[in-house]
Amino acid sequence: MATKQGAKTEEKKGGFGKYFRGVKSEFKKVVWPTKKQIIQYSLIVIAASIACALLLSLYDRLLVFLLKPIY
Repeated sequence: MATKQGAKTEEKKGGFGKYFRGVKSEFKKVVWPTKKQIIQYSLIVIAASIACALLLSLYDRLLVFLLKPIY
């Protein structure tokens, strides 16, 4: 139990500086996408969003059509 308390106090000594150094070193490891990849991925997301919206709209209209006689 004494070792756990010692480890906690050592973790707190680094503070913000240690945290931001860690963040900076992790950002150096990131492989950023190219402009072409960003455009392709954005178009895929937009197309998928439109397809989902159209599908939900179709389901909504179908339910309204089927439930209208009940109301």
